[in-house]
Amino acid sequence: MLTEKIKNIFLKSSVATISTALFKRGYRNQFIQGVSPLNPNLSNMVGYAFTVRYIPAREDLNTLDVFKNPEHPQRVAIEKCPKDHVLIFDSRKDARAASAGAILVTRLMVRGCAGVVTDGGFRDSSEIKNLEFPSYHTRPSSPTNLTLHQAIDINVPIGCGDVAVWPNDLVVGDQEGVIVIPNKIIEEVSEEVESMTVYEDYVMNKVKAGSTIKGLYPLTDEEQKNKFENWINSKSNSN
Repeated sequence: MLTEKIKNIFLKSSVATISTALFKRGYRNQFIQGVSPLNPNLSNMVGYAFTVRYIPAREDLNTLDVFKNPEHPQRVAIEKCPKDHVLIFDSRKDARAASAGAILVTRLMVRGCAGVVTDGGFRDSSEIKNLEFPSYHTRPSSPTNLTLHQAIDINVPIGCGDVAVWPNDLVVGDQEGVIVIPNKIIEEVSEEVESMTVYEDYVMNKVKAGSTIKGLYPLTDEEQKNKFENWINSKSNSN
């Protein structure tokens, strides 16, 4: 379960730090390649994954009339993506046609979803970037998704930006990009990331004050270890 404590840890953590915590556990390929935030000024995106899978469109099955079908997978996903979840599209890294547009993204925002990610592109990107809603894509794309993409399934395992994403994996985005944390290790990664963030903040303050990184980053020098432990203890005592 994504507790408020765990959520708050990831809201304050960088994707880079999370990436290192995952690497320590043998996960080398969890960063979604090629996507960036439309609005980099928003706070972190954190939420469970709810997925949409596209396949290449076939002309006889992907006309404008398909949108009249209330069971169209893309439309169903917009209405069924749970509150506080991230809707994530498998668009086969193809931004020649849009994965969605401003109306659908706005609907996700109003419904209380946590964000939206595609390894393709969004149309109406100039509108989406002004929403107070974390949105990540590769580049703007005006053509409707129907020209190249056929929505085929929702909330199934997908590939997005060369990363395997399962429903209810944790999706975290910041100003640099998006990373996926396998569901079974969310809690342990949160604990690691919390301690790493504290240490990295300590190191940054030391480096800004003129300290060398030798023995400090990574922490291999005994004297530096003692100084860090004393600093931790002093913070604990002050609280």
